[in-house]
Amino acid sequence: MTHRFALLGGDDDAKVWDELWNDLCHQGCVYDDSFAALPFLAAIATGRAPGDREQAVLMAGLIASAADEERRARYAAEIAELLPVARACLAACPADDASTFVYFTQCLLAFEGEPVWSDSLEGLFTEEFEVECPDPGCGAMPFVVFGDHAEDEGAETHPADPSELTGIAQRLYRMASEAGQTGVARGVTYLFGRATCPECDTEFSVSERVAARATGG
Repeated sequence: MTHRFALLGGDDDAKVWDELWNDLCHQGCVYDDSFAALPFLAAIATGRAPGDREQAVLMAGLIASAADEERRARYAAEIAELLPVARACLAACPADDASTFVYFTQCLLAFEGEPVWSDSLEGLFTEEFEVECPDPGCGAMPFVVFGDHAEDEGAETHPADPSELTGIAQRLYRMASEAGQTGVARGVTYLFGRATCPECDTEFSVSERVAARATGG
């Protein structure tokens, strides 16, 4: 895979990043060749090579989210270098930029080896999650809608009590709250809450259905 441009750390880098995203992660897909870019992305992220640190972390995070055990072992040194940079990007994220905060959160989780939530949190800023009803006789694909779109048609929602969150849910809620990302924190309560299918009235765990959809289960 060859590129006509080099990253020089200047204004012309935007077209190079567009080309890299198209070649390595087209429409969010990760290919076998994508993993070979991790050493170069780590070098950019850590300042050893010119280029946009945030772009490097975002691309590396997406690639790492698709890594199996063998690839995580092969690129363990690069992933270890990228982890603190992802933390720094999160700390610098403006409180009014929910999408960037969520993307860097996913990168952080990807570098930590979290298999599901490193690639399934976009609904925290789009304010909706599409799920599949767990009732095999129903087959509905309702949306769990919250925030500014709460009045839109979708599954009836029952957000979790923040004080009762545990594990990854508690961590995500705390991270968002401490960063001033109130909308994201609210979204976590819906993601780890429950909902009722509008077609058959089956109640289900939103996070379990999101995870099942992400893993094909």
